[in-house]
Amino acid sequence: MIRKWKVDIVCLQETKLNYIDRGIVRSLWSEVHVDWAYLASNRASGGIVVLWDRRLVERVEEFIGNYTVACSFKSVADNYLWAFAGVYGANLDKDRSLLWDELVGIHNWWDLPWCIGGDFNVVRFPSDASGSRRLQPAMEAFSECIFDLNLVDLPLAGGTATWSNNQSWSRLNRFLISPEWECHFSEVWQKRLPHIGLDHWPILLDCGGIRKGCRPFKFENMWLKSEGFVDRVKQWWSSYQFQGTPSFIFAAKM
Repeated sequence: MIRKWKVDIVCLQETKLNYIDRGIVRSLWSEVHVDWAYLASNRASGGIVVLWDRRLVERVEEFIGNYTVACSFKSVADNYLWAFAGVYGANLDKDRSLLWDELVGIHNWWDLPWCIGGDFNVVRFPSDASGSRRLQPAMEAFSECIFDLNLVDLPLAGGTATWSNNQSWSRLNRFLISPEWECHFSEVWQKRLPHIGLDHWPILLDCGGIRKGCRPFKFENMWLKSEGFVDRVKQWWSSYQFQGTPSFIFAAKM
């Protein structure tokens, strides 16, 4: 899958590995130019590894937390400095606030454009999970963290669920980006890839290269006939947070 999609950076969660060496990395990505950083699992639970192609991005610094593996990178093509955090969130609501605190801490530590992605183990909206009808405190806390860090919750193409056990489903995985990071890359979007036999679908963040000019606005009338389209647009629209006059906010969201 890594070869097929020609990725620059890979983040794997729930590795269940307490040690990762070159041999394990080569079994995951058989390129000689791959570097990595990882969070060891807690016995047979958790674990994160972030891998990247050194020919495309260079690691400047790294941070290994309790729920995150974060790296500040410099893009080789244009020396652009930015930060990435791979996340594997706590399963229990009482522990989840520790993840939000960790994200706030590293976000403030590196004053850079951000991309954060992984398995947050929580959904944002009732529509993100089967059988969910009410907005729960955990959902509100997740959205508050996104707003506090001024991150953009990108729409997900290719499907709604990112996890399923064949009886229920939910969207636990996503990418969040800062407006500055979005401005640097053109046509950025996230897509659910085909299921590969696990209970999670892999997610691809396609950056499309460096932005050269403005993106045109496109709309198809047939989208209005799709069930749930209007509700989704409301969710996406509210996920973009800007300050200023009403006309400025409207233009910025467009």
